[in-house]
Amino acid sequence: MATDPWQQHTDAVARLAASYDAIPDDAPVRLAKSTTNLFRVRSATSAPGLDVSGLTGVIEVDPAARVAEVQGMCTYEDLVDATLPHGLIPLVVPQLRTITLGGAVTGLGIESTSFRNGLPHESVLEMDVFTGAGEVVTTRPGDDLFDAFPNSYGSLGYATRLRISLEQVPAYVALQHLRFDDAALMAKTIAAITESGEHEGRRVDGLDGVAFEPGELYLTLARWTDDVSSVPGVPTPSDYAGSKIFFRSLQEREHDLLTMYDYLWRWDTDWFWCSGAFGAQNPTIRRLWPRRLRRSDVYMRLLALDRRFDIADRLDRRAGRAERERVVQDIEVPVERLPEFLEWFDAEIGMRPVWVCPLVSTGSTGGRGWTTYPLEPGETYVNVGFWGTVHVGPDATEGPRNRAIEAKVHELGGHKSLYSESFYDRETFDRLYHGADLAVVKQRYDPAHRLTSLYDKTVRKG
Repeated sequence: MATDPWQQHTDAVARLAASYDAIPDDAPVRLAKSTTNLFRVRSATSAPGLDVSGLTGVIEVDPAARVAEVQGMCTYEDLVDATLPHGLIPLVVPQLRTITLGGAVTGLGIESTSFRNGLPHESVLEMDVFTGAGEVVTTRPGDDLFDAFPNSYGSLGYATRLRISLEQVPAYVALQHLRFDDAALMAKTIAAITESGEHEGRRVDGLDGVAFEPGELYLTLARWTDDVSSVPGVPTPSDYAGSKIFFRSLQEREHDLLTMYDYLWRWDTDWFWCSGAFGAQNPTIRRLWPRRLRRSDVYMRLLALDRRFDIADRLDRRAGRAERERVVQDIEVPVERLPEFLEWFDAEIGMRPVWVCPLVSTGSTGGRGWTTYPLEPGETYVNVGFWGTVHVGPDATEGPRNRAIEAKVHELGGHKSLYSESFYDRETFDRLYHGADLAVVKQRYDPAHRLTSLYDKTVRKG
């Protein structure tokens, strides 16, 4: 007889608590997991980690209420596999398959529906958090723990269960790629679509884009549809998990059609465009590369091997190239400051393409902002994502380009995500991410400071 999913969840939480008790009082408390979507190095530890092996599934989907009960370590790939057969998806589905729901909520996530649905934590109705005190606390919007949890990156605890809202979706997504040669016009178009929810009289359900060059920028407008014949000149859905590459299609065609499933993972197959670093976009290599291995977690493992053996750095030294600085970041700036940021980024960093994705935070209960990531509710921001390396020379390890980006973003009234390397001094960090408010919540739920602080995690690599 199959075990009840709720009983399985209860048993998994009990194992988690037992693993917490087994960690020495003077050892850091961390998750025992072999995969990550973070791009910052952690200090080594020999202490055992928290056992979250039983917290990787979907407990229940309620199609009538459009809600799901989900465990914290469940990947969005598994979550979508459970909800899509009911014609439902989470309100925001981050781009990469192996991002976990708990990770997206505590570390922030974003996608093309964020201009109308906000960020993943803003569709959470309730969650259980395993705190630094070794207790499971059920928390809801408006509670101090709930409102401080987004962008806390495990410094307050780990979500074990989340109840989330879902939205109804059809089988297909119709795409229109709009080209711009002027970033200011693109920013105005983003603002107009965000305000009205439509473009030229047609509803827009998803909105993101790519800036290839200063004079070549695209917005992709996505419209949910059940009509497979609704896209001119596209008789059948396109397949970008095979020989074709999605990001290049923006430059090659104005209209497109994808299944809902393929739309959700359109960026994962080639890790946006970063798969090119491993040869996966070379037609010959691509034919030999198994389709099931064209996915972001495979590229992440290859990247880990490169870091372990310094492959790229050795090749650079052999070729006499300057030392690389890794510039892997996502930032948000107010939509009206987007052209200024892109112009500065082109001149000072010189990395393209970059991803652009509008978002509007719905805010916490009562319209307040979120404690540790103070976006103004109701204001339109644009996320700019850029992931690569820049040859800078012997001071690469000091992060000069990353430091410049941090300064520019906050000069423009924006914010930077903390999943990658950060270089702030403590005073600046606490000012930007409301460190004093976070400290109050942390003292309540982690009084012995068993969990690494947010600053130590994200800046000191603790």
